[in-house]
Amino acid sequence: MKIAYTMTEGKGELDRLLADFAAELAAKGVRTRGIVQINSDCEPSHRCDMDVQILPDGDRIRISQFLGKESKGCRLNPEALEQAVVEVGKSMQDPFDIFILNKFGKQESDGRGFRDLVAHALAEGAHVIAGVNGMNRQNFEDFSGGIATYVPPEPGALMAWYDPDPD
Repeated sequence: MKIAYTMTEGKGELDRLLADFAAELAAKGVRTRGIVQINSDCEPSHRCDMDVQILPDGDRIRISQFLGKESKGCRLNPEALEQAVVEVGKSMQDPFDIFILNKFGKQESDGRGFRDLVAHALAEGAHVIAGVNGMNRQNFEDFSGGIATYVPPEPGALMAWYDPDPD
């Protein structure tokens, strides 16, 4: 069991990084669970929709909601996020090696969202990696009890962190 987090600066970079990591692991036969975010192309004048892919090959669920062009508030649809949590929880009934969470965000910081599933994955002995932003980094570190390690946002670094047999 290992727990880690990674962070990026650019918009959408973390989503692509973790989605590519999940795909590379799956290609190697690693049993993945969790979610990755798939961003759709959008016009510069409007914010992209947020869709999550249930790992390893489950449904895509739209977790954003349209609040109007001028809206600056959080677009997360809590009901859709909870639907994703339920679907991921069902997938965790089968054995798995790693749990990937696209973002340990406000919901998880407040004790909701995927928080219990992350704890369950650790209790099962799986590796866990989460995307984190600067606003929630301390909350993630507190949640992990200080045992989470930082992994640079590079494909090779992620794979080296995961590798159960580095020799």
